[in-house]
Amino acid sequence: LKIKSVSGSGEGLDLNVKVNIYYENYIGSIIKKQDTVHDFLIQFPSCFFRWFRFRRISAFSVLKPNFPAQLGISQKFLTAAEFSCTLEIRNEENSMNEASALFKAALCAGDLAALRQIPKADLHNHFMLGGDREWIAERWGVRIEAIQAPLKSMAEMDQWSQVSINTPFPDRTGRLRLLEATLRQAVKDGVSVLEIGEDVWALKPFYHGDVEDLLASWKAVREAAAPQIELRFQIGISRHCGVPYLMEKLAPFWDRPEFYSLDLYGDEQAQPIENFIPLYRRARQSGWVLKAHVGEWGSAQDVRQAVECLDLDEVQHGIAAAQDPAVMELLRQKQVRLNITPTSNRLLGRVASLADHPIARLKRAGIPVTINSDDVLIFDSDVSKEYLRLYKAGTLTAEELNEIRQEGLK
Repeated sequence: LKIKSVSGSGEGLDLNVKVNIYYENYIGSIIKKQDTVHDFLIQFPSCFFRWFRFRRISAFSVLKPNFPAQLGISQKFLTAAEFSCTLEIRNEENSMNEASALFKAALCAGDLAALRQIPKADLHNHFMLGGDREWIAERWGVRIEAIQAPLKSMAEMDQWSQVSINTPFPDRTGRLRLLEATLRQAVKDGVSVLEIGEDVWALKPFYHGDVEDLLASWKAVREAAAPQIELRFQIGISRHCGVPYLMEKLAPFWDRPEFYSLDLYGDEQAQPIENFIPLYRRARQSGWVLKAHVGEWGSAQDVRQAVECLDLDEVQHGIAAAQDPAVMELLRQKQVRLNITPTSNRLLGRVASLADHPIARLKRAGIPVTINSDDVLIFDSDVSKEYLRLYKAGTLTAEELNEIRQEGLK
């Protein structure tokens, strides 16, 4: 896609625009066109908005009055053409302002049900542990209780997962049931952008070693449970695996546009972070967003090293960065986003309380942050509850929390 320039003026839902654009491949759909006045509606896919990091509230392209732009991207979209037209658009700014006002009012009122009606993102969610516990109990007769007191180690968390998740849901069918539960939980919580994914090791035992089977299986579940959600498909790799093994397992995934991001997880001290540089360079060539779990159990210097070695776009957790002003400045300058999970941090003993959570310090230092669930079934941490808990704890103001909500929807 290459849009040379856009300019226009208008009011309400009509915008008179003059567009200089080039295309080679068809990507939009013209709904209506007249002989004398070019009056039509163009629909762009969600990836258009992802590339430009626009907030997307509908399938319609959104242009604002007096919005000159020089926009470009690697794929070309139109052959040389110049024309005047009227675009019917959604009033994005008014819709965003209305959602923000409702969100802040719901926080002030402590109204969880109202918060769940407001669009939000969940960008740090492990789908095997992200489901709707009420739906799981009703549909499959499995009751999963969240923990109440902080865990003493990751070994305790692994033991909980073995008993509560792996035993009742051991196979492909169980895995897809948990995927459906996570999608249903997201819909229930008002999540409109959800980033979840599979680990590379799961391809062979659960999807016959076939990426097409993986994609078809997930597509079928999503269409049945949550077709309205923007699902960003992440590929997970473990620090505990050797790099040659991971490179082999990633081979079927490289350059597939269906996948959005790569995420490294596991014990932060399992092996040196620089070992993964070849994988992340190859992932960059595939056009994926680069992420890694770091700074949850490790130090601020671990965050710095991961960001610099792997050229990270985002960090899952990253709260240890608050220990070092220099690392915070690095994140601010690079605008590396931290996808933070507050209740998880508290119940894993990484912070003493939500009131003392470093998300406020990181946010006020100019670092992009988001609020996410991590593992709903373990921590009772759906995103709306996370926002409300932070507000009630006095960690962040309603305005700051709304800014964080909007950051996640970019």
